[in-house]
Amino acid sequence: MDDLNATALELFRIGVAAADPADCVARAMGWVRAESPGSGGRWQVIALGKAAQAMTEAALAGLPRGTQALIVTTSGVAGAGGAWAKDCDLRIGEHPVPGTGSLRAGAAIAACLKALRTEDRCLALISGGGSALAVAPVPGVTLEDKAEVNRLLLGAGADITQMNLIRQQLSTLKGGGWLRLSEAPVTGLMLSDVPGDDLRVIASGPTVAPIGSRAEAAQLARGLGIWEHLPGSVQAALAFAEGPQAPGEARNRLVGSNALSLAAMEEAGARRGGFALEGDVRAMAPRLADALSAAPPGQPLVYGGETVVHLSGSGRGGRNQELALRVALEMETRGLVGDWVCLCAGTDGRDGPTDAAGGLVGPGTLARMRAAGISPEEALAQNDSNPALAAGLALVTVGETGTNVADLAVLIRGKA
Repeated sequence: MDDLNATALELFRIGVAAADPADCVARAMGWVRAESPGSGGRWQVIALGKAAQAMTEAALAGLPRGTQALIVTTSGVAGAGGAWAKDCDLRIGEHPVPGTGSLRAGAAIAACLKALRTEDRCLALISGGGSALAVAPVPGVTLEDKAEVNRLLLGAGADITQMNLIRQQLSTLKGGGWLRLSEAPVTGLMLSDVPGDDLRVIASGPTVAPIGSRAEAAQLARGLGIWEHLPGSVQAALAFAEGPQAPGEARNRLVGSNALSLAAMEEAGARRGGFALEGDVRAMAPRLADALSAAPPGQPLVYGGETVVHLSGSGRGGRNQELALRVALEMETRGLVGDWVCLCAGTDGRDGPTDAAGGLVGPGTLARMRAAGISPEEALAQNDSNPALAAGLALVTVGETGTNVADLAVLIRGKA
């Protein structure tokens, strides 16, 4: 059993390493430099997201000495940096719910963009988490209003595309906002944390045209059943038929993604599963349990994507922890003989508002929970998977990884 756990964790680490932000950016710098500043112009780097600092270090190594950079990231991944950091302005925002740091970071990005001139060039380094880390609400909408919108969307089980459709219409930065603020051409390098790698969705698409209109955002809010609960200022902002549109698109390039991580795991001996991690965890868990039950013994299966959770309680957890716990219950009903493991974890090292990346469950997980006096069924009813998995010795805790390409799952059935 320990061997299965070790193999699952090693495959997860291989997937995370394949999304190393510095390597991803370094490979793209030749393409970036093809668009050089005009006479008297300069490069300005603006990096946003959980991988911002590592992406910036690699970018500055390929740009003229003295290039200035504004970095917006989380406190968990921000570090002192090396000699390159002397040309950097580091700002810390909050995640997953934006806070005052996010508001200050948004103002810093806006000021930096407005200072650029046509002869300058802006290199935008975008990675997951950027939607919350830097916010600049449209007039009339407060930070508290935006936090409430995030809470309602998460509670309604909105996927990342749905969330960003609405959030873009409430922001002066998202949905192409950087292009509206900058006179200088913008080149974007994206590290994708979203299924399908839609550039409009990564960090709410600051250098890409919006996903949709305000009217479509309002219609979605009604469809999700949250319209009546939205703050009045948000309802008013979405009442206009049209929101601001971007004046064109940047030169954007995808440099890292969930698919590339899965490919690296395949190279290490795993086999890619036949479906993506998507939709509600309650529907995904039986699919993973079925795949695990039918898996060839000893052959790891890997999956990637991003699920959602409908909140019904006020416990602590995240989509990966809840998915892992649900798989454990599904496997219990199947009564599979022999060892097996299921790992579900976020590549950023954090799952929801917890310190865990996800869960790693096996045949003994539920027994350990129950021996500790915890009902796994009740834990799920309260969305309290984190303490339940802790009692089951089933948490995956790797710390902030400095990257983010959505979630990975590893299934392994033991050899007979």
